[in-house]
Amino acid sequence: MKYAARLNSFASCPERGWGKAKYKPSAPELIERASQVRGLSEIDLNFPDHFSGSKPEEIISFAREKGLAVNGLAMRYYSEPGFKLGAFTHPDPRVRRSAIDLTKQAVDILARTGGQLLTIWLGQDGWEYPFQADHEAMWEAETDGIREVADHNPGIQVSIEYKPSEPRAFSLLGDLGMTLLAIKKAGRPNLGATLDFAHVLYAGESPAFAAALIQRESRLLGIHLNDGYGRRDDGLMAGTVNLVQTLELLFQLSRKGFDGVIYFDTFPDVTGLDPVQECENNIAMVDALWTVARRLTEQPDLREAISRQDAVKSQKLVRQAILGA
Repeated sequence: MKYAARLNSFASCPERGWGKAKYKPSAPELIERASQVRGLSEIDLNFPDHFSGSKPEEIISFAREKGLAVNGLAMRYYSEPGFKLGAFTHPDPRVRRSAIDLTKQAVDILARTGGQLLTIWLGQDGWEYPFQADHEAMWEAETDGIREVADHNPGIQVSIEYKPSEPRAFSLLGDLGMTLLAIKKAGRPNLGATLDFAHVLYAGESPAFAAALIQRESRLLGIHLNDGYGRRDDGLMAGTVNLVQTLELLFQLSRKGFDGVIYFDTFPDVTGLDPVQECENNIAMVDALWTVARRLTEQPDLREAISRQDAVKSQKLVRQAILGA
């Protein structure tokens, strides 16, 4: 398996990394710390945040020197105060143009440095109040913007990550159905979706079902693993709350031959966990569950039980696979 991690996670416990309780590390310092994680092979970089004060080629080259490939870039519109009312759906066309052009810059960086994946989370595109939004105009602006970004360089994969809310009360692309509909309407072959486990739970969806539908109706370009209780984006360590649902997701990925990167979008910085140890725990958990998932995909009796929706039989087989009893 190829594993990536959220780079900002490595700002947690700065006193252990840099000897200072209050310290804001630079992107190269975060990369240096991430390189200490056993089993981590990739990182994602946020754009434009992680490139402040440095040339993109220098940051990406530094990561590679530390043994970490750059899985891709992730757009972060929240770093721009002007996008609070929206990025691709802002009521001012000049601001919309700024957001689209900023996204195209990220596409160009990927093209120059050999990257292939741009992840877009359009969390600023939404609303709070009744009578605040022209919903039809917002939908057209969103899908037009996505299509324009995809057309900017068809060789770069553009993946849409959805989330029900935060920072807006309602996100335009807040669930699986709306995301797939937007991808279909934009209608470009280099578009796909990113599944974030905690976001899916937050949307009241099943992670395995979401993966299956994306694989059937679009392209599954990214997997963000974490965990939570479904009431918000908790960013807990993978498999710690919803072990069986995590296993079912990996079972679905194994069945369909997924060979992409598993990205850990977890938040050790919220409670001051050691980020290196936390990431290594994520890797160990997914390695173990992936082994079980692969074994389950080879069990014809499980496939037969699933075909009959025999929950008692399938749960028995899963229990035996996990617990050996």
